[in-house]
Amino acid sequence: MAVTVIEQYPLGTYIPVGQDLIFVVSNAPTVANQTRVKFCVDIHIDQNVPNPSNNNSFIGTFKTTPNNAGVGMFNIRNVVENYVKADNMAAANSEYKGTATTDETPHPLHLIDKYSMNDNLLRYIMCKFYVEYLDTDTGSSTYNTVVPDVNSEVNSELFAIFNGYLKYSDVLISSSGLNGFGYDMSRFVMDNDTDSFLTNAPTSQYANYEDYGTLALFPFSNVKRILLSYHDSSGNDLAQEIVTLNATNGAFTTYGNFSGKEILYFGCFPANLRNWSTVFKGGAVGNAIIGGHIEVQAFNTSPSLTPVSEIVKIYVNCPDKLGYEPIRLCWLNQWGAWDYYTFTQKSTKTISTQGSTYTQLQGTWNESLYRVDGYKGGKKSFRVNATESITMNTDFVSESENVMFEELTNSPEIYQLKGFDDDVENSLLNQYVTPVRLKTSSFTRKTLGNDQLIQYTFEVEKTKTLRTQSI
Repeated sequence: MAVTVIEQYPLGTYIPVGQDLIFVVSNAPTVANQTRVKFCVDIHIDQNVPNPSNNNSFIGTFKTTPNNAGVGMFNIRNVVENYVKADNMAAANSEYKGTATTDETPHPLHLIDKYSMNDNLLRYIMCKFYVEYLDTDTGSSTYNTVVPDVNSEVNSELFAIFNGYLKYSDVLISSSGLNGFGYDMSRFVMDNDTDSFLTNAPTSQYANYEDYGTLALFPFSNVKRILLSYHDSSGNDLAQEIVTLNATNGAFTTYGNFSGKEILYFGCFPANLRNWSTVFKGGAVGNAIIGGHIEVQAFNTSPSLTPVSEIVKIYVNCPDKLGYEPIRLCWLNQWGAWDYYTFTQKSTKTISTQGSTYTQLQGTWNESLYRVDGYKGGKKSFRVNATESITMNTDFVSESENVMFEELTNSPEIYQLKGFDDDVENSLLNQYVTPVRLKTSSFTRKTLGNDQLIQYTFEVEKTKTLRTQSI
């Protein structure tokens, strides 16, 4: 019989798994001439490039009947989205304050010195399509049995799925010829100075001198190094630093065109640089950077030092004179990477308690003599469970920052980050990241036209309950 034809497939090579992943296949001769026809797909997913002839990457077979147009339509989103998730811990070759991560000494991703590869954010996928139908050959051993037609098999192109999702405002498009259908990820393909890191946050961000954070990127084969430029409060150049993509710095040995894990994290916020950068920590820069900013930009080196990303500016806040405790949150953004914000204005912490109670008899009823002890009797708490909530306020922000707070409201993973500490004991690393839950259940976008000054209030609750003694 005829080979199956892939009529439509997802647009592009890198696909957010939160969009519908549509394949349309056809096999007109089989549909016209056979009975009980079904289109089938074998899905292969792997951390490396999968091989459809190798069952090691095989996750399952799924079937559909031809529709009224005689084609089979598959939406495999619900299947494959279970195979990608957020990266919380740094990859094996990254470092924290010069100490490489291992199974015995892991460190949170947000604290990395330079680069870290992704472990869970991205997977490769390839699909094999074919048809099955009723065998009507009376001389066949499978007569009157539905069997697959191996001669109809066709493999899809190789795709990379990652843990992103689409918003209602994100437009799905078709490529020329209507073969590719999906979201256009081209602005994240770093090959010119307008392309983006994996974030919708504005290119001007703010952080304290003690704050950790990362930027994620698709390095492809175009990104060879990232340039850090340090500027004082007047915008004057202080110094520059180049961080090459190589295994020594925690990046890939090879990358681009499916030769590596494809997504990198780069630790470029002040605390990350304080971990390792002698330039940043040096007197000339370290003292002058407060009130200034850091510029982050990716570069190629062929044929010359050519920018292949936009510039992200990280402004370093001056110490707060009012004494407010800064609260830094990080959350999973639309593209499966991490966004960060430090709440520098007034914050309040509230402890709420829940517990079991019982009524205790007054007196020593189970002893040799009866007496009344003052601490006995009445209603007692058997155990108290305490939960801490924090109400935080932003500084005055711009409209361009609205998208960050919208994604904070929608994010399934939110954490509070501790700031820089001179202690390098790995036993203390579990204290840097605290999971929280957003108690603020809605977000009203503010604009300069409606509100003149834009400021937001959020409330989070620490998800780990403090369990006190039982009595």
